[in-house]
Amino acid sequence: MHNENWDNLRYVLTVAETGSVLQAAKRLGVNHATVLRHVAAFETRHGTTIFERTAQGYRLLPDRVHVIRAAQTAEAAIQEVTRLASGGRQEVIGTVRITSTDTLCAGVLSKFAREMTEKELGFRMTLLSSNTHLDLIREQAHIVVRPSEALSDDLVGTAVADLGFAAYAADHGETNWFAMTGPLSRSVAAKWMGDHISPDDVTTSCDSFLTLREMAAMGGGITVLPCFVGDRDQRLVRRRDLMPHLTVPLWIARHVDTVETQHLRVVRKRLGAYLQGLSTMLLG
Repeated sequence: MHNENWDNLRYVLTVAETGSVLQAAKRLGVNHATVLRHVAAFETRHGTTIFERTAQGYRLLPDRVHVIRAAQTAEAAIQEVTRLASGGRQEVIGTVRITSTDTLCAGVLSKFAREMTEKELGFRMTLLSSNTHLDLIREQAHIVVRPSEALSDDLVGTAVADLGFAAYAADHGETNWFAMTGPLSRSVAAKWMGDHISPDDVTTSCDSFLTLREMAAMGGGITVLPCFVGDRDQRLVRRRDLMPHLTVPLWIARHVDTVETQHLRVVRKRLGAYLQGLSTMLLG
């Protein structure tokens, strides 16, 4: 690949990943004018437009997604060449982006990130905390950690543990419930509540287990939480009398089109071992 063309494409790829010229400039360590110049040069050279300029940022045009996929493949291939040239060592370098729920990022993956970055010189990790299904092109999440009964068709991966759910409250006298809404309404906990709890008994709904935990701790209601969230909070008691212990598989996955390099495989393997080591806590 012509050096100038790859250099331009690298800027295009970074803008696609961040959705912002300013964020791309920050990641690449240049000013925003440099990013604009390289993106314009790429578009001019190939006679095409890659992005739609909007008030919210640079949006990748749907019919140009394949360009970014190809760029990610090329970037991964270059990283693999570097690894092989250095003797095939399983070095973990660069940035790995992991997306998961807010509860798992806060309560589980933050410690994994610390341990990895302390052990591996030159390694960086980005945690993308969201309860929604991220746009994996724009965010370029290399690894997905999700509790789900099954993976969606655009993901491939392995279930490494089971995540437990139970009812929690500040004391045993609560009768009202706090429910899940938004993305959490598709969770196994929300499905159980929909089948067993009358809407008349629900006073408040929320789209975050972390917020539901705080609401329950303040009193006035019962909520269903991941056990590793509820069991750790001394302000809460588990209400075993109200519901059965629910479980759902916890997956480590990637997008079907993500090119998994050697260092990504190493991170995924270590992450799997880390989560399996926490299986008792996660199950609750």
